Amino acid sequence: MLPHQLELLAPARNLEIGIEAIHHGADAVYIGGPSFGARSTADNSVQDIAKLVQHAHRFHSRIFVTLNTILRDDELEGARKLAWQMYDAGVDALIIQDMGLLEIDLPPIQLHASTQTDIRTPEKAKFLQDAGLSQIVLARELTLPQIAAIRDAVDTERTVIEFFVHGALCVAYSGQCFISHAHTGRSANRGDCSQACRLPYEVKDAQGRIIAHDKHVLSMKDNNQSENLRALIDAGIHSFKIEGRYKDMAYVKNTTAHYRKLFDDVLTERPELAPASHGRTTFSFEPDPNQNFNREFTDYFVQGRKEDIGAFDTPKNPGQPIGWVSQVTPEHVEITTDDPTTELHNGDGLCYYDLQKELVGLQINRAEAQKASGVWRLFPKDPMDGFKDLRKGVQVNRNRDMRWVRTLDKKSAERRMGVWMQLSESPDGLQLSLTDEAGHTGAAQCAIAWQAPKDPVQAEGKLKTALGKLGDTLFEPLDVQLTLPRPWFVPPSQLNTLRRDAVQALEDARAEGLHRLPRAVAVEPPVAYPEDTLTYLANVYNQKARDFYAKHGVKVIAAAYESQEVLGEVSLMITKHCVRFSMSLCPKQAKGVTGVQGTVRAEPLQLINGKEKLTLRFDCKPCEMHVVGKIKKSVLHAVPESPVQFYKTRPVVGLH
Repeated sequence: MLPHQLELLAPARNLEIGIEAIHHGADAVYIGGPSFGARSTADNSVQDIAKLVQHAHRFHSRIFVTLNTILRDDELEGARKLAWQMYDAGVDALIIQDMGLLEIDLPPIQLHASTQTDIRTPEKAKFLQDAGLSQIVLARELTLPQIAAIRDAVDTERTVIEFFVHGALCVAYSGQCFISHAHTGRSANRGDCSQACRLPYEVKDAQGRIIAHDKHVLSMKDNNQSENLRALIDAGIHSFKIEGRYKDMAYVKNTTAHYRKLFDDVLTERPELAPASHGRTTFSFEPDPNQNFNREFTDYFVQGRKEDIGAFDTPKNPGQPIGWVSQVTPEHVEITTDDPTTELHNGDGLCYYDLQKELVGLQINRAEAQKASGVWRLFPKDPMDGFKDLRKGVQVNRNRDMRWVRTLDKKSAERRMGVWMQLSESPDGLQLSLTDEAGHTGAAQCAIAWQAPKDPVQAEGKLKTALGKLGDTLFEPLDVQLTLPRPWFVPPSQLNTLRRDAVQALEDARAEGLHRLPRAVAVEPPVAYPEDTLTYLANVYNQKARDFYAKHGVKVIAAAYESQEVLGEVSLMITKHCVRFSMSLCPKQAKGVTGVQGTVRAEPLQLINGKEKLTLRFDCKPCEMHVVGKIKKSVLHAVPESPVQFYKTRPVVGLH
């Protein structure tokens, strides 16, 4: 990717979703291969990946494959073979977490640093650049000044800086969450997170007082950087990533289209910038992120710490307010919409909060408009007596609009590339030349004897119209020029053949003009890693990864948490989210508040969910929260997949 280009990077769970991501304007798509991607149920065959590559490359869009779990020693050979299969399939880059991959025989394919590599500092970003990674995705917790500092530290001619702009937020720094492994033996670093962060917890203070009951205090709202795109570009971001390799087709279509439109506006404003792929996308719908599953939105820390980043009441989709309950009967519920023009449909999903602030879902079996404007009689799919606290005056939200769902079930976008067409005479007859907006040219010739048209006056217009019918090709005519010394009549069959051959020649020229992204060369001699001691937090799970860090000057290297060497209480999650701050219990918030100053301290809190207990400790200097706990006996009794031990001196773990 060139330094002036912007890349919209969309997710794909499978081939079909990947193709639609391209059609809806993605400059690149990331997708899981057959194994080793950090989403355990989002795998795809080599054949499907190859088909997606072939389709994407027609637009010069790129395909990145995730190989971003930490690997056992016995998995490295499988990962090496997979990397070569991906390379042979035409994949443009591999997204990796495990540095052991840099020590084995990989193909000359570009490598990108996964979010799991936890890039928060200029030093870490520059190190990964110097180690041979061409694209690095920064931690989602960074502010604009922190992003700009990383931009200033790296060589943006060599390294593309990537950032998540939309989707679900992991509350932990990526790669720094071990709760799932400690409690279930399922490792988030190996693509099998149990999502403890979405559970409800009772929160107790140091004196044992309950300060929150059944709140999802580790559950974040969803990321949405729609308002910050220009600021992120100015801070140095050039690849904008949408989260969602588990998400459905409608989510990918809608979200990709939403950001495509926003970026097209930016590119119109800033002619010095360009998209990273070719073609213009048109949509048969108006994109709207609120229509997809979301936990409401936040721009997280980009503009600094905010109080409303959490989805503490529910990890479900609360939807959009549409009205309020005006009547409840044993058979139906009647609602009055806030906007009289709002239409409800059979199959719509509604919801409301009960008196305990729990979200209750209500699916409409039949919706009947009443004579009074904006009043609807709704017959739910489930019995009325099962809807807790449904009563007059309750606000109702809609979290699934069936009309919207049906719109996205159909073809909803077209992506075309503009071409200039020129028809001229050749020694044997006619030549048609096509030139696309990127400067690629394809030409075809037709051996044909000149024939005079019946109506010379209309001949030119008819010929131009016929030539411009590019049908279901990737192209649309920007201009059709006839450089003919005399009027021509061309039989439709020969004209169609000429046009088809010219289109194929242009496709061939475009394929030849797409150059594979080069693999970055690591700096020699190897640069020093920013630290000389690595704890379990570094996720070193195989000997090759150990060799990598040792080569880069690290003296003491502990095994990954998954190797089950760390048995006592340690930080199972490190996060920028602070429960104390969210509950207005932060000592910094209390500064200067009369009667409160000095009485609020960053004492630990306890989280309780059933038999699970976790301790929250607060590291106020970097403004971080540690969720502390230890590995369960049941997990320890299961045989570890890969016991590894490489430290010379057992490092001190836990809070520094």
